Amino acid sequence: MTQAVGDEHSLVERARAGDADAFTQLVTESRDVLWSVCLRITADPQDAEDALQDTLIAAWQNIHKFRGNAKFSTWCYRIAANASIAVCRKRRSIPIDTDDIVDLVVVADTTGQVDDRDLVTAALREVGEDFREALVLREYGDMTYDEIAAHQGIGVQTVKSRISRARAQLAEAVRSASA
Repeated sequence: MTQAVGDEHSLVERARAGDADAFTQLVTESRDVLWSVCLRITADPQDAEDALQDTLIAAWQNIHKFRGNAKFSTWCYRIAANASIAVCRKRRSIPIDTDDIVDLVVVADTTGQVDDRDLVTAALREVGEDFREALVLREYGDMTYDEIAAHQGIGVQTVKSRISRARAQLAEAVRSASA
């Protein structure tokens, strides 16, 4: 059930005053979408869990910085995207065996067809980081082009270009993986 704007404002004020239950109510409604944003940016369930945990901690510690210009959930999506990118950057410094990733992510089912969800997850790994972030925020974070532009510190036309390129890269990766 969606919170009314007045209810959200009241919960934010209570959370700012240290009410953990109010904060829990704020994040409970958007937790699944936050998880989805983290998973799609990191393309790894363990990394997504780390990013989600970092998101919730950062939101709690910085709720006093929430200005209320947007919905609380939109503010959290931005934190989730930043936390996910930070996790990806940390991971990059660790050598990863790409054969292990392919074995873990792209698994054929009993009929020999690859699960679409796993295929897309694997294909998202092939999309450039900035492009992937823009696409995930648009498709899974339900953010507008203007919100994504402000989040990434770029122009709206650049956002549109990144999303277009991300879709093209994703389509190519899916074609390559299913060939």
